[in-house]
Amino acid sequence: MSQTEQSEAYILILYYSRNGATARMAAELARGVESSGMVARQRTVPRVSPDTEASLPPVPNEGAPYCTAEELRNCAGLLLGSPTRFGNMAAPLRHFLDQTGDMWLDGSLAGKPAAVFTSTGSLHGGQESTLISMMLPLLHHGMLIAGIPYSEADLTHTKSGGTPYGASHWAGRSGGELSAEEQSLCRALGARIGTLASQLRSRM
Repeated sequence: MSQTEQSEAYILILYYSRNGATARMAAELARGVESSGMVARQRTVPRVSPDTEASLPPVPNEGAPYCTAEELRNCAGLLLGSPTRFGNMAAPLRHFLDQTGDMWLDGSLAGKPAAVFTSTGSLHGGQESTLISMMLPLLHHGMLIAGIPYSEADLTHTKSGGTPYGASHWAGRSGGELSAEEQSLCRALGARIGTLASQLRSRM
């Protein structure tokens, strides 16, 4: 990582994606963040190994790099995403968050804007409960949670994903592409977090 990358303000898009749907959402969120003038940094977390953590590769074979604790600590804002697992976030993301107790103790994330996003295989597969499950640790960290307001017209028009709690995608069993409304709502949420982070930083 270059010295410029280390010093510039960025929105961290931290997610776990098993089949690519959540990663596609992250890409749209990044476009929204960048439209606000902020830098988007996409990062993922490793799978939880049934054997030992040592059996996992140190870097992923493809896609976003693994997130470090310092990248989370130093972000200006956070977009957190996971596919749903029985109405909850996936274990790899939960495992990563469970190791952030030191940030909770020193308040590293307090006062920073955050939002959540999810993808499900079925239309009523627990999107909202999964989004809320991701909000809970962020609230404990003192982050400022933002959703998608109904001033975004696509939130009313969507026939698949999209909630006021955060961005969502109905992938179906085949892992379908994001609808036009889902893409729009992802970009809107990314732009909202980028704008909020910029406004908060300008008042520091």
